[in-house]
Amino acid sequence: MFRGAMVAMVTPFRNDQVDENALRDLIEFQIANGTDAIVPCGTTGESATLTHEEHDRVIEITIDAVKKRVPVIAGTGSNNTAEALRLTKHAYEAGADGVLIVCPYYNRPTQEGLYQHFKTIAESVPVPIIPYNIPGRTGVNLLPEMVARLAKIKNIVGIKEASGSLKQMSDVIDLCGEDFAVLSGDDIFTLPLMAMGGAGVISVISNVAPADMAGLIDAFAAGDMAKAKALHHKMSALIDALFIEVNPIPVKAALALMGKIKCEYRLPLCKMADANFEKLKNIMIRYGLIS
Repeated sequence: MFRGAMVAMVTPFRNDQVDENALRDLIEFQIANGTDAIVPCGTTGESATLTHEEHDRVIEITIDAVKKRVPVIAGTGSNNTAEALRLTKHAYEAGADGVLIVCPYYNRPTQEGLYQHFKTIAESVPVPIIPYNIPGRTGVNLLPEMVARLAKIKNIVGIKEASGSLKQMSDVIDLCGEDFAVLSGDDIFTLPLMAMGGAGVISVISNVAPADMAGLIDAFAAGDMAKAKALHHKMSALIDALFIEVNPIPVKAALALMGKIKCEYRLPLCKMADANFEKLKNIMIRYGLIS
């Protein structure tokens, strides 16, 4: 159902308010450069520091701006099942094509608790659901056997896998079959995952270089491995730079250097260290994103 190069969108701020004009411009930039789906209100979108009203509004703006040209997969996760359910219902009613729901964080549920969390939401809202497994942030790892159990629920259609383990991604693909979309949550694993049968990526680098990530996936789909490998290696240093500090600090700095947003975060995120900012800037110059 969901395949290709999907962007984990930043949420631009101006004077501590969501910058609607900048968000709409970013969406146009993505669509013009071949991005296959827009994913607002995820980790990269600073969902943890958006108010409920802002979270709802960012999703509404995104759906309105996209106008069905590509799918919108709204981030609706929480460590509180009732809260995730409310966010998911809103996204569905607003017209989202799917939702991305991060594994509950901090309270560290058991595998059975994870299953019941996703099952409760899936049975309550008839929207395609992609669980998001990122143990480094949540403290829990959604194991392949549990993903296979969730895949039997009709509207759980894929997973964003950011465990950092290609073996785990391979096991999910083996257990869930080709109709279940395994999406990389790490840009650098996109090509290896595609080679194993993955469906694409929910990408950070696509915020600044969408045509290259879309080009990699299109080249792979066309059987042009030489081009896909060339783009993989081209993006490698920039991917490293975009994670020189915790995401989304560097990617928002990069977009600000490109003149697309104001470099503004919500505490406890803050501006980059000067030395890291200079490293990012120099890599972006070499990449050709800025002069």
